Amino acid sequence: MSTLFERIGGKPAVEAAVDKLYLRLMTNEKVSHFFAGIDMNKQREHLASFLTYAFGGKTGYDGRSMRQAHQRLVEHLGLTDTHFDALIENIVATLRELNVPEDLIIEVAQITESVRGEVLNH
Repeated sequence: MSTLFERIGGKPAVEAAVDKLYLRLMTNEKVSHFFAGIDMNKQREHLASFLTYAFGGKTGYDGRSMRQAHQRLVEHLGLTDTHFDALIENIVATLRELNVPEDLIIEVAQITESVRGEVLNH
């Protein structure tokens, strides 16, 4: 069985989704403030790398843990479930815009949901 990474279209598809996702997030009133002052090129690279790993495209991830990477956002900027819900909504909308099959969107949403506790430092 092929990985989600392969089924979704590999590196080009992940990179296209990440680019479109951040365009959405940067204009979303609920979450755009979390990206103020952030190097978005680096941010795109981090997310693409993590998604490649999470979708089975590579065996390891050398970035910070989800908890470490988002701790400042939780403690100082008030990152909550409401913001995480907005992220999932924007991921789903982005993938639909890219005509990703619904079964793969569900898989992506499940993977995203699986890191909620770590991202929100629960």
